[in-house]
Amino acid sequence: MPNLLLPIIISDLRLIKGDRAVLQGVNLRIDEPGITVIMGPNGAGKTMLLRCLHGLITPDEGLITLGSLTVAASRDEQAMVFQHPVLLRRTALQNLAFAAPRIAKTAPRRLIQALESVNLADRADQPARMLSGGEQQRLALARALLSEPALLLLDEATASLDPASVLLIESLVKAQSARGTKVILVSHDQSQARRLADEIVFISNGQIAEQSPAGQFFTAPKTPMAKAYLAGEILF
Repeated sequence: MPNLLLPIIISDLRLIKGDRAVLQGVNLRIDEPGITVIMGPNGAGKTMLLRCLHGLITPDEGLITLGSLTVAASRDEQAMVFQHPVLLRRTALQNLAFAAPRIAKTAPRRLIQALESVNLADRADQPARMLSGGEQQRLALARALLSEPALLLLDEATASLDPASVLLIESLVKAQSARGTKVILVSHDQSQARRLADEIVFISNGQIAEQSPAGQFFTAPKTPMAKAYLAGEILF
């Protein structure tokens, strides 16, 4: 079944924060399903681009369309997982119920299954904010996936997590992608990008410097900035 939020088209996107242009005329088109990983040095604009896609930030100029929809009209078809999850002062199960009240009312078993999918069934009645960092992030992902989004956005969702949590989150992301959800993931982790990405979008200085299939990007990057980044050089 075609993904209703594809293609994603970003045209001349500009975002100013203070006296700094964070995004400087971003032009990007994403046509294919699968997993797109956004990479680039710190301050390149990766997170801000993701937040614009999700409608959390309104750009100063430019246009974003997702399929035939605007960002605002597509929000119900999207889900986002942040680097630092925001959880309610409730139990793990209650966090899911609050995020998906219709499911909680008509199919409560799905909430338990969601916790089971992230190995948190035994934490259902524990306060969400008392969970470990990895457990909180897994709960945030379970909450995002409950809506079966057409577009899943992840902003450094596995940064600083334990290896077991990273492995589980990556496997869930890949499985969700295989079910037809378009995944756009921001990551600094080159190993993770190699494991997950079908496509790489490389951002430098608030602009798209390169967009290519993952295999091509890692073996033959086109731009000097991408080559330097992959070589571990410090970029500004």
